Amino acid sequence: MKRGSRAAIAGLVGTVCTIFVVGCGEDPRFSTQTQYLGGVYGPGPVSASAPQDNVSYWDGDDIDGKPSVKISLGEQRAYFYKSGKLAGISQLSTGREGLNTPIGHFAIQQKDVNHVSTKYGDYVDAADNVVKPNVELGVDPKPPGTHFKGAPMPYFMRIHGGVGMHAGYLPGYPASHGCIRMPEFMAENFFKSVSVGTPITITN
Repeated sequence: MKRGSRAAIAGLVGTVCTIFVVGCGEDPRFSTQTQYLGGVYGPGPVSASAPQDNVSYWDGDDIDGKPSVKISLGEQRAYFYKSGKLAGISQLSTGREGLNTPIGHFAIQQKDVNHVSTKYGDYVDAADNVVKPNVELGVDPKPPGTHFKGAPMPYFMRIHGGVGMHAGYLPGYPASHGCIRMPEFMAENFFKSVSVGTPITITN
């Protein structure tokens, strides 16, 4: 093959790759840079170490109507509707075995944008350094000189008891204490679009 032909092919391949990368990178629905929360929800903010999310998207800003949410534990997905029209889908991480997310018909009971867990978190010292991570208050012994610091659960939407939807780490499988974790940008969109009383249906 002539040198000129090789250069032309290389240039074409480079252009195609650039278009592909830039195009995908500009679409937040398919961003691999979504930050997930750490603490009891994972090893800390990650992007590359979390499975790529090709599922989550939000198209609900221009859709009017009564909101509702359907959650599939088997699919690990949440479907947001407005007057029956699909407005968005979110990848999830729900309750792990033994701490299963409840199944049934529920409704949003409370919204708290800066919610902090009163049960799960870390034991930290006076300087806020983590001494013992991922603890359950009242179960895990507290090291001397430490105090409990609850895990952050931003955009918390309580649906049943201590269970709710909120921003959190998504490892690619059910891993929570029963709550419904989702990417932060999806939790924010769900949070701003629901109100107390919004119906939530959870199935297998």
